[in-house]
Amino acid sequence: MLLQESRKGTVMAKGYIVYNNKAGKEQNLQEIMHLKEGMQTEVEMIDVATIGSYREIVNRLEKEDYLLLCGGDGTLNCFVNQTEGLDIPNEILYYPNGTGNDFANDLKKEKGCEPFRINDYLKKLPTVTVKNKTYRFINGVGFGIDGYCCEVGDEIKKTPGKKVDYTAIAIKGLLFYFKPANAVITVDGKKHTYQKVWIAPTMHGRFYGGGMMPTPNQQRNNEEGMLSAMVFHRSGKLKTLMIFPSLFKGEHLKHTKYVEVLQGKDITVEFDRPCSLQVDGETILNVTSYHAVSSIG
Repeated sequence: MLLQESRKGTVMAKGYIVYNNKAGKEQNLQEIMHLKEGMQTEVEMIDVATIGSYREIVNRLEKEDYLLLCGGDGTLNCFVNQTEGLDIPNEILYYPNGTGNDFANDLKKEKGCEPFRINDYLKKLPTVTVKNKTYRFINGVGFGIDGYCCEVGDEIKKTPGKKVDYTAIAIKGLLFYFKPANAVITVDGKKHTYQKVWIAPTMHGRFYGGGMMPTPNQQRNNEEGMLSAMVFHRSGKLKTLMIFPSLFKGEHLKHTKYVEVLQGKDITVEFDRPCSLQVDGETILNVTSYHAVSSIG
């Protein structure tokens, strides 16, 4: 990463640190400056709020340059979607310092860890089509109360200084505000019908929602390209509230009467009423269906 040899001699690589000043609860410029000081190359720092697209940055990279992304899962989601179709031979590094950091967690990395290479994880990503628009996703697609939590959280974030407690939002939603839907889930052509569905995510990794593990056996970048859809259904409010915390440890799977995991490469989830949906934490409102497809046929 630091020095590259060429036929003309030694060429010093240049690094680009792209940071999201809004990512993470305690992130500040000092933390990013500390990263810069540790680089043994010329480094240019770029606040993501000052650029139109990550594509602009990638297009300016020379052969020896590298890119260091700082932020959370939303930062990665923006990057993979804004650079879709580009062949990026440069080294892409990642420094997780967002709020949830589910991608890093899936790779057994902690927030604030040493920057690590992520090129292999940006290839052959699955896609989801929602309202006739297609997105690539890093972690998963949430539909149901998880999408509702993101919707409420987005509203809270509009108030400066107000912190978002997704656990509290989920509990209040389960008890008072969110109403489950009936669903039809089609996996590789086979239809499954469910009543009173609380959540129905489709996952590429194991984690989403700041530490929830709906599909603990899902393996990112598995050779078959399989995705996992988890369905939490049939339970009443109190039973759902009792089971819900176990999602953070993957222990909800033992409640086989209410929880099922389906695996496939082509997954469509249809609700009988509009609900909020989230893609790697990015919220889309008033959705009745989504279609997730593996990149491996």
